[in-house]
Amino acid sequence: MDIGSAVLVVIDMQNGFVNRHSRHVVPAVADLVAQWSAAGRPLVFTRYFNYPNSPYERFFQWHRLQEPPETDLVPELAEAAAESHAVVDKTGYTLLTPDAAELIRQAGWTDLVFCGIATESCVLKSAADAFEHGYAPWIVTDACASDAGPDVHDAGLLVARRLIGNRQLVTSEYVMGQLTAHAGAPMLE
Repeated sequence: MDIGSAVLVVIDMQNGFVNRHSRHVVPAVADLVAQWSAAGRPLVFTRYFNYPNSPYERFFQWHRLQEPPETDLVPELAEAAAESHAVVDKTGYTLLTPDAAELIRQAGWTDLVFCGIATESCVLKSAADAFEHGYAPWIVTDACASDAGPDVHDAGLLVARRLIGNRQLVTSEYVMGQLTAHAGAPMLE
């Protein structure tokens, strides 16, 4: 992981995705965000918005996440999001909207470190798209969850290993080690 060219991408940590299956990940993500921010590294948040007659309504009959408070970021991350590099609003699974792709390109980020909800959908799709666009995707496995339960989370990680590579799935402890090593690296003049 190249921390010097990495951005932490916090996927869809919104009230409407937090339930009994995913609630446990909120403090893990908040801790990761706090340590990442303390190291002075860039952060990007995403927010998903459903809309009338969306594919989610048409194919899944799923009508949620169309308005606050469901679409709001969880209170534990609201301040960090306000201070982040960007909040990317999206109406599909992936981070890589045209605006986000341009933001990543202009910032020169090469490594995209993903955490958030839901492992098997928006986190997985964002990581796979990053891989296909030539970026180094990383999924922080203990800072992701599925609102559909732990078995679905595990299935998402299984597919992620097949799509982006087993070594791209890391823990928060690994990321913290990378931040510490980067902070201790001598500055290039």
